[in-house]
Amino acid sequence: MKKIVAINGESWAKNLTGIERVAQDTVTYLDKICSPGEFELVVPKNILRPAEFKNIKVVQLDAEAHFFPKWTQIHFQKYVIKNRRLSFDFSNTCPYFAPGIEYLHDIYAKLYPDDFKQTRRDRLIHLYSVLMYKRIARHAKKIIAVSEYTKKTIVQTYKTPEQRIEVVYDGLGTYRNIQKDDSIFERLPQLQEKKYYFTLGSLSTRKNLKWIAAHAELFPNEVFAVSGKPIPSVVAPELKKLNSLKNVVMTGYLNDGEVKSLLSRCKAFVLPSYFEGFGLPPLEALSCGAKIIISNRTSLPEIYKDCAYYIDPDNPDVNLDKLLDQPVEDPSALLERFTLENTAKRLYEIVKDVNK
Repeated sequence: MKKIVAINGESWAKNLTGIERVAQDTVTYLDKICSPGEFELVVPKNILRPAEFKNIKVVQLDAEAHFFPKWTQIHFQKYVIKNRRLSFDFSNTCPYFAPGIEYLHDIYAKLYPDDFKQTRRDRLIHLYSVLMYKRIARHAKKIIAVSEYTKKTIVQTYKTPEQRIEVVYDGLGTYRNIQKDDSIFERLPQLQEKKYYFTLGSLSTRKNLKWIAAHAELFPNEVFAVSGKPIPSVVAPELKKLNSLKNVVMTGYLNDGEVKSLLSRCKAFVLPSYFEGFGLPPLEALSCGAKIIISNRTSLPEIYKDCAYYIDPDNPDVNLDKLLDQPVEDPSALLERFTLENTAKRLYEIVKDVNK
């Protein structure tokens, strides 16, 4: 390799959600196959989890990473330029003056700008996200898309040559090792085994809570458990409606063990999102033995093919019991394909090709 690859370690300073888990687990697997001196993980001083590797050197800068772009655009970028590194970013961002190998999980903010008008914070997120999408699409040495759908939207929106984009699917990593926490059923005794539907994720607009609320109202004998923390871009009436329905249980934030317990005992996992770049939660659900009922939009049919039950995210009037009577394929092959170990192997090949 010509340059040492500097991985943006901002994910180590954030709560462990989808992108952060993908970043951390992928780097762990990458460490097992790379050689010393090929990669560095550049982390802020306020990391929440230890970063220790055999072959990847950890560089901790005397700066913290908080909300908005100061870490990436000042501290990480300064390090990359000064030390002549090739930047690698997992989270839809890049150092503006030194883009390298950059992930674009999706271009959601560009495609759905109306979802970012609730607060000043949302509007700032929208502006920065769109700026980063365009910079990566136009100037990254290589773009990593997590699905063919995401690649297609980048090409159509920014006229990016297809050969500059590589599709590298997300997958499961250490999530498989998390132990279930069945104490959640003591706290939520109304959730009885195989008698409730479960949905989880950030309570953001694209997760389409409107579908859950409308469906639960149409089918009052069905029970829904909805987890996740509200974020500013949620439409307030949706949460108000969900909280008013007797057959909807708003669980609040759940730890990974509690989520795995709910997934293992639910009637089915439901994801009515109208937009997903990859859609990791259904994969986590399948790994717990749950059936998955998901939207028929964007990347989801590409990823889950015949292993899922599909719904129209605009039509809540659907009999889920009848839907679940239909046959679907066993997900074993899909779970073997979509692993972060496979992700790391593919990324390593791409990095070596870019940096030869």
